[in-house]
Amino acid sequence: MQMKLSKETGTCTAQQRGSRSVVAPAHCRPAAARPRTAASRITTPGRDRMVCGAIVAPETKTTGPGAKEAVYTNLDSSTKTGRPRLVVLGSGWGAMSFIKGLPANISDMYELIVVSPRNYFLYTPLLPAVATGTMEERSIVEPVRNMLVGKGQFYEALCKDVDPVAKELVCCFPEDAGLDAACFKLSYDVLVMAVGSVNNTFGIKGVDQYCTYFKSIEDAGRLRARVSECFERAALPATPEEERKKLLTFVVVGGGPTGVEVAAELYDMINEDLVKLYPGIIKDVSIQIIELMDHVLSTYDRAISIYTAEQFKRAGIKLVLNSRVASVEDGCVKVANKANEITEIKFGACVWATGIAMNPLVRNLQERLPGQSHFRSVLTDECLRVKGSDGSIWALGDSATIDQPKARTAGRRGGPRAGGATGGGGHGGTGCVLEWGVCGALDYAEQLWEQADTNKDGKLSLEELRTLLNDASKEFNHLAEHARFLDSQTGVGRFGGLVANTLGASASSNQPLAPLLSTTEITRDQFHEVLGKIDKGLRALPATAQVANQQGKYLAKLFASNRITGNPEADKALEPAIKPFSYFHKGSAAYVGSDKAVFDLPRLGPLTGTGAGFVWKSYETMSQFSFRNQCLVAADWLRTKIFGRDISRV
Repeated sequence: MQMKLSKETGTCTAQQRGSRSVVAPAHCRPAAARPRTAASRITTPGRDRMVCGAIVAPETKTTGPGAKEAVYTNLDSSTKTGRPRLVVLGSGWGAMSFIKGLPANISDMYELIVVSPRNYFLYTPLLPAVATGTMEERSIVEPVRNMLVGKGQFYEALCKDVDPVAKELVCCFPEDAGLDAACFKLSYDVLVMAVGSVNNTFGIKGVDQYCTYFKSIEDAGRLRARVSECFERAALPATPEEERKKLLTFVVVGGGPTGVEVAAELYDMINEDLVKLYPGIIKDVSIQIIELMDHVLSTYDRAISIYTAEQFKRAGIKLVLNSRVASVEDGCVKVANKANEITEIKFGACVWATGIAMNPLVRNLQERLPGQSHFRSVLTDECLRVKGSDGSIWALGDSATIDQPKARTAGRRGGPRAGGATGGGGHGGTGCVLEWGVCGALDYAEQLWEQADTNKDGKLSLEELRTLLNDASKEFNHLAEHARFLDSQTGVGRFGGLVANTLGASASSNQPLAPLLSTTEITRDQFHEVLGKIDKGLRALPATAQVANQQGKYLAKLFASNRITGNPEADKALEPAIKPFSYFHKGSAAYVGSDKAVFDLPRLGPLTGTGAGFVWKSYETMSQFSFRNQCLVAADWLRTKIFGRDISRV
């Protein structure tokens, strides 16, 4: 590669083999002539390197009629296009709903750039079907670039840092793509964060090493390969009976919609396909769901939970309820019940389908903005603008929650039932008005204290607290996660340390919990303080695809009808025209196996059975982002029914 500097244009041209050329800013030069930094290098294996804070633009003809100069965009500084640069982080439900909702001529208003380490959108509700071969991977993914045609640009890179003052991002192409990491800086005028969440292990030992997560297409592929491997090994003549039973035991941790659907799809695959292919060992197959609560699908109508439990009982799926995972070892999960009795479940595969945690990028942003006290996600106003960001940063989906004047969280349909409350929206007759779900636990601290302080000594022991959190989580769903974490810390006698870990705080930080670190019990005032901290993790809306989808559509309409510049003074005039986001809950659904499904619908109530299963498949098919995916999903349903599932491990 040769570099030629043009004195007239101030650009340097990289020429290779005399037939292709591109033009770059004058600050670009061969890598050997310029120091390399982590934030400004692009490496091409096997060739001379050209280093600049830029992304390679598509090649265009530089000679001949209608030739156009292909100039690299320098992303280190804002380009003067006359349009605000709108950068979107992510390619999940929130980001793709936003992009899809933008009009085709949005490029006239904004310079749109999408940055994500994943260059496709994944339709997550059908991920369990992919893990069992019911669906093929490519049937539920849609390339991001397909949605960006005529609207903007896409860069496959992971955002590592957000500087809200300089309005600058540091993004890197992942090293695992077969190339060296390529990092660059990207300035923005307006930023939309839709980076989602990450898996939460609750600090339980062994989860990372021995469990399969269930959030990505790679996770589904790993589970599919693992199930196939377990059956093939179990079928070997030299495999002992005890080892065979272990290999054919599949454990799912979490009785929410994801966990239930994974178990249901596994049952379908085994009952419809593998029973014919492995007749000699099918009797040793076991599917088990471990759930902290006393029923699965705890956020659904109780009638649905009962129906699902009965359906699973008929299918032979074992529900391990009122139990928590104490630790996970190679091929073995240790489970503790309410009495803290430990039992071991040996498994061939263990799926971790419970809990989400804050994305590291969100935590990075929180540390740079004032007023960000939520330990799960970034706080926004009712229009999804990130608080403390001067209006230039917007957030949606799992990475954000709307700051409410009164703590509220997503609960069961019809609200809590403690104290004899009905589905009318109250909580035990206390007069707390609900918008979406239940009120914050802090609002009922005195009631909870009286419940927990069984010996009336004015203090709570660790055992009393453990009982309280487990019982209260049935009405205050956001306490379930903390109950699970508290239960997992066997042998720990200092409550303060547990709470500090639960809230993500360190002993050295300026936390009001620090004085509790050396005690084994807490007072009434300390209990109020703890509940206040936990309520800071309260979400105004559930972390679901339905919420992110509606938020994306809302923001798309807002940005299309108002020219958001990221300038506080200029955008202030738009305030009267911006309406707050309003979430409409359309209901919840889950597949429970044998072509049956459950729906928890507002006003209509529960819908279960084979008819619900047909509606569920139709809905999931028509909800695909493109006509192409609708056809592929429909074809996969048909293929599976006619030919069965492909169990090949390729």
